[in-house]
Amino acid sequence: MAESLSRKLIADHLIDGDMTPGREIALRMDQALLQDILGTLVMLELDAMGIDRVHTDPSVQYIDHTLIQQDNINADAHLFLKSACERLGIWYSGPGNGISHPVHMERFGVPGQSLVGCDSHTTAAGALGMLAIGAGGIEVAMAMAGEPLFLPMPEIVGVYLEGELPDWVSAKDVILELLRRHGVAGAKNCILEYQGPGLASLSAMDRHVLANMGTEMGATGSVFPSDEVTRSFLRSHGREAAWQPLAADPGCDFDRTEHIDLSRLEPLIALPSSPDKVVPVTEVAGEPIYQAYIGSSGNPGYRDFAVVAEIVKGRNVADNVSLDINPSTRMVLSALTTEGHLSSLIDAGARLHQAGCNGCIGMGQAPAAGRNSLRTVPRNFPGRSGTREDCVFLCSPETAAASALNGTITDPRTLDIPYPHPREPARMIANDAWFVPPLAPENARQVALLTTDNTPPLPLLAPLPERIEAPILLTVGDNISTDDIMPAGSRVLPLWSNVHASAEHVFEAVDTGYVARARQQGDAGHIIVGGANYGQGSSRENAALVPRLLGLQVVIAESIARIHWQNLPCFGVLPLTFVEPADRQRLQQGQYLTIDDLHTQLASGQTVAVRLDNGEHMSLHHELSERQRAILTAGGVINWLKRETTP
Repeated sequence: MAESLSRKLIADHLIDGDMTPGREIALRMDQALLQDILGTLVMLELDAMGIDRVHTDPSVQYIDHTLIQQDNINADAHLFLKSACERLGIWYSGPGNGISHPVHMERFGVPGQSLVGCDSHTTAAGALGMLAIGAGGIEVAMAMAGEPLFLPMPEIVGVYLEGELPDWVSAKDVILELLRRHGVAGAKNCILEYQGPGLASLSAMDRHVLANMGTEMGATGSVFPSDEVTRSFLRSHGREAAWQPLAADPGCDFDRTEHIDLSRLEPLIALPSSPDKVVPVTEVAGEPIYQAYIGSSGNPGYRDFAVVAEIVKGRNVADNVSLDINPSTRMVLSALTTEGHLSSLIDAGARLHQAGCNGCIGMGQAPAAGRNSLRTVPRNFPGRSGTREDCVFLCSPETAAASALNGTITDPRTLDIPYPHPREPARMIANDAWFVPPLAPENARQVALLTTDNTPPLPLLAPLPERIEAPILLTVGDNISTDDIMPAGSRVLPLWSNVHASAEHVFEAVDTGYVARARQQGDAGHIIVGGANYGQGSSRENAALVPRLLGLQVVIAESIARIHWQNLPCFGVLPLTFVEPADRQRLQQGQYLTIDDLHTQLASGQTVAVRLDNGEHMSLHHELSERQRAILTAGGVINWLKRETTP
């Protein structure tokens, strides 16, 4: 039977389960990726589980978010993470090496292998023909401990590309077109599998852009074939031996299909403040801008910087614009320097920042309040830039560069210059000294974790009770992101490893009174009611753990984004959805809800009966597997594991 590449990759790694869309499957994970702000919690979880050495190989810890060292907190966290890597058998990529996703492609990505990461953009590695999936940190910790990764079997969506991109249109415009068509939840529980003759003209890092931002559509993953383009990328990074050809079988079927004629695309831009508010650049051309930002995992390739350098070469950035250059990796920065592109950027008036996530996560380069910022980053959720009253647009490097020169949003096709076609260097130079390999087991056992006051042990969570009687403390609208739940930025992000300190900031951009109400309610528990696509965006598990610490017991929403839906039961929070969408209007902040015989109800079906404080009843839905129900009622994964392993 002819199969898609995605299904072949899943079958190769399947440990248990039925490959029917929606059924829970268990997958073997070959590799693991950790970034620093969530990797800290993963290390604490592995320590709580009593793990001596991880099973995934390689496992790599990247320092890419916590780069602003305005005090000792981030520097202390780097030392803690390095000690944990030494103790547990994990590679360490220190500050300055760059963003986890492109660095992992450069250094560790292997076609055909599976990768799990505690960052939603782990999907980017699908550009190399990997089965790459983002997950909450606790699930990553379990995979590193040798457990399978559990998830609903995704639908496979075949995305057929034909034609070639016109001048001044690039990979960012392709993924923005998909977001324009399908929105931020249009690929939930799906893998986007790219195919067709149009692939030949997309480089490996172009493919990275599409695979990375498939996450903005809610996709479980994105998969590209491993072809000669993949081989060329690995060869240029000195790793051709890792290549193998991988492709879908001719004539295979997909659950759904999508067609894009690349030659018919035009420059696109996502308006503030959602990645799917996409329009042609021509519709907003002429609007003044304050900032043009180049970089992030959303556009990390050498060409994404080199094309900007060629556009601004010999010209000057408008005097009212900050052109921020955020190199993605040390290797890319070195190549830009060698090829002369860095001097072109600097001479044009650009500002250079260190290789890392930086402004994408609000760690520096925050724009002025209310001023337009054009960014090549993957997300423009409100306040994510580090400025609460921000106005962030998502666009291609070409559009950002043209706009920086003119001082207004500009269709790059209107520039009176030939379209540059920068050539990729035949060889990207890497230095093994940039990475610290795992210690031998006998040496690792001698290493002590360098914990600080900002890395306290994880709190103990109580089991989910058989009866819940609790108030609705917060009601929110559609598309609430994990940025809304647990803010990032240089003010809060360094506190993420300390769940007690970060708890003060939960939902602060949505409702500043939530934390006080939750603390007043205390152990009696409370409920949150949301709209569609609740918990979209980042995989940050502290968006589930920290509200649980404040007493959250139940989330009720129209729909819940995949990773957040999986994170909630991992920390003992019950995720429920409305059977009838209109029932959302029946629930208001301050109401008390009662659920009787909860464990029995969960075990007997997928419907939970809830009694309102006016005596009315409501039926709610859950999609939890038997395994998830056991985890939930135990009070979370760590409690469940201890129960499972206790004789």
